[in-house]
Amino acid sequence: MPKMKTKRSAKKRFSFTATGKIKCRKANASHILTKKTRKRKRRLRKGELVAKVDERQIRRLLPYG
Repeated sequence: MPKMKTKRSAKKRFSFTATGKIKCRKANASHILTKKTRKRKRRLRKGELVAKVDERQIRRLLPYG
């Protein structure tokens, strides 16, 4: 059986922690920043962990993660 291919778009968006959880960037941090408060923009800088309900789907896109 051939190797499974990794979805390249998913590889660029997600990464794994040492314990196996999936990290991602927060949305709404790329443009139209003038109307967002300083506090909101500061919080958008940090990454976050993917929700449990989405993990299974993302792991399917990244078989060797």
